Amino acid sequence: MMNISFRKFTVGANTSPPATAKKRKGFVIVEVIVAMVLLAVAVTSLAALMYSVSQKGMVAAGNAYRNGVLMNEVNRLEGTPYALIPTGSTTVSVASGPYPHNRVITVTEPVVNSVKTVTVIITPTNTKLRSDTASFLRTNPRTSKVLCTTCT
Repeated sequence: MMNISFRKFTVGANTSPPATAKKRKGFVIVEVIVAMVLLAVAVTSLAALMYSVSQKGMVAAGNAYRNGVLMNEVNRLEGTPYALIPTGSTTVSVASGPYPHNRVITVTEPVVNSVKTVTVIITPTNTKLRSDTASFLRTNPRTSKVLCTTCT
């Protein structure tokens, strides 16, 4: 069984808006302006945060490149035979690639034919990045036959 109900509608009923709506006329534009100001403040704060994060990311990437260049030079000089490491100072400038920098390698020999002090300084050309230094000692092996236990 189905119930159908009909409502009686009168034609020409009062369709004017309530009296409270007339008082609010023009208030919507003020709300929009306030919302836009709040949005502008929020977006400005986010822009400053994004700038700070991008600067820190650039410094972190520069530090990673610097550490890689520094460790590459240290490993190269540690693997070079003692007699082939010249004393004095050498400067290399790298202007291309992802990490332009200056590299200064200084080798001194405080004990002749026995000990060499090696200092590697990496200075990036970007002034926002800091330089770094590594120093180590190289000693002259007593023999060229490193696995010989009876050799002197």
